[in-house]
Amino acid sequence: MAQAQKRRPASNWAPIEAPPSKPPTSVDRLIDALRRHRSSLRRAGLAASFLIIAGALTIFVRTLAHIDPSKFKAAIAGTGGDQFMLSFAFTALSYLALTGYDGLALRHLGIKVPYRLTAVASFTSYAFSFTLGFPLVTGAAVRYWIYGPAGLSAGKIAALTAVAGITFWLGMGLVVGAGFLSASDPIAEIDHFHPLANRLIGAGVITALIVYLAWISRMRWRNAAVLGDFKLPGPLLTLGQMALGVIDICSASAALYVLLPRDKSFGFPAFATLYSFASMLGIASHAPGGLGVFEATILQGVGGSQDAVLASLLLFRGVYYVVPFIAAMAMLGGVESVRRWRSLREAMSARQDD
Repeated sequence: MAQAQKRRPASNWAPIEAPPSKPPTSVDRLIDALRRHRSSLRRAGLAASFLIIAGALTIFVRTLAHIDPSKFKAAIAGTGGDQFMLSFAFTALSYLALTGYDGLALRHLGIKVPYRLTAVASFTSYAFSFTLGFPLVTGAAVRYWIYGPAGLSAGKIAALTAVAGITFWLGMGLVVGAGFLSASDPIAEIDHFHPLANRLIGAGVITALIVYLAWISRMRWRNAAVLGDFKLPGPLLTLGQMALGVIDICSASAALYVLLPRDKSFGFPAFATLYSFASMLGIASHAPGGLGVFEATILQGVGGSQDAVLASLLLFRGVYYVVPFIAAMAMLGGVESVRRWRSLREAMSARQDD
């Protein structure tokens, strides 16, 4: 009996040690800090948006108060057909580049989708988000409606939307950095900074982009995720993102630039930088399409005849926002009609087989 009740070796009773956990990375610490201060950051973001909207609307309302209706109508009537054609051409080029946003994101996620579906999803999502605002909500909703039947999960669509958004900001950052470096003197007439200060700002933005490239290269080499299983594109895809972003931003700014009065006294690099900054403020304000904020920034930066500039902004809204939005609604209606027709044909075919 004593032999039957022999005590087990101590090693059998030793607790199993858990594998050592990896030390938190800088990204993990940043995410943890953002979670802990989520409510404070939300309040700060709302306050910043309110200040941007209030300041921009004040400038915009004061500008409208000094507008001469007769000069405004004359400015619209004086816009030539060649200006409209160029504006529509640059708008088409901008939206074509936007389809590449989704294409690069799908390639990064390893998802194969026909380009025609990618083009429809990208065009409609951006046309809706540009006009209605809140791109993370409206853009993701439209993408889910298009990509969902193709087998993409909500998580994949959220990751796609995030990668596409990064592409937009990378392109805008590169345009701003290059603009402050190459057109520091004309920009000085807009922001009233010393040209050297503008060059330092441009160098700082370009340095930040280089640091980002180095960081994602290191993350790629370590095969590390940023959040959960989400990984950022590698350096080659990131360079592709930057190139597409620059094409998109330059095309969109050119669509407005060609509508401005023909006697404008500043070059395109300075205007593209101003356009990018105005777009950033419009996004930060969370106003639908940056309405009011974007216009006030352009009016303050361009100067000259405010009647003519405001007329150009109104025409630009129609060319770049309203027309694509109407086309996107028609396209979504066509997609839904095709889906219902296919479902009806499949139901009729199944009934005939029975």
